[in-house]
Amino acid sequence: MDKPVITKNSLEFLNKLKENNTREWFAEHKVEYKKHEVQVKGFYNSLMDRLNVHDEIEKQKMFRIYRDVRFSKDKTPYNSHFSGSFSRSGNKLRGGYFLKIKNNESFMATGFWEPNKEDLFRIRKEFELDTTEIRQIINNKSFKNIWGELVGDEVKFAPKGFNKEDPNIDLIKRKQYIFVKNFTNKEVLSSNFIEVVDDSFKAIRPYFNLMSDILTTNLNGESLFN
Repeated sequence: MDKPVITKNSLEFLNKLKENNTREWFAEHKVEYKKHEVQVKGFYNSLMDRLNVHDEIEKQKMFRIYRDVRFSKDKTPYNSHFSGSFSRSGNKLRGGYFLKIKNNESFMATGFWEPNKEDLFRIRKEFELDTTEIRQIINNKSFKNIWGELVGDEVKFAPKGFNKEDPNIDLIKRKQYIFVKNFTNKEVLSSNFIEVVDDSFKAIRPYFNLMSDILTTNLNGESLFN
């Protein structure tokens, strides 16, 4: 069985769609789009199989090509990319994986995009108490070589109830706890791209393990699921 890959033809099609983002053009090329969609979905399905070797994936979602333009100034009807997410299983395994394929703008991301109010407060309280473990993980040289720096939105000032002078305010102020890794077209088209993606996701596990432990226990370290 051939190894799943992203092809140059798929990237070229996405680029053409970006340049001709109309319903008329898409209707004329829909058969071609469907062929690329099937191939790319095969890549994502294979990636899910690989993730399930070292993790537990509850749900895979491929995002639609059709854009919801109701509340957007950009009225182009189609996404000029393929993208999909993978959610970890159950309440005890937190975090998720994301991969976007787009001409010259491909990237993968992982972490916590929109933690709910309760989860965000729990994370902040943990970091107010102690950041030793999280800093050891995100500052590890091997980890940083793959994922770089922690990114994501943050509040301008200290969140309500937290001290702006707290030495860990840099982590407490965050609203998102995300890592992003960008790819060139050359990297996306390489024969080992799926291994690179899978290995990178595997490398995030120490971070996920800690954050899952935080989000499934109280500040005394007692499980919330007993």
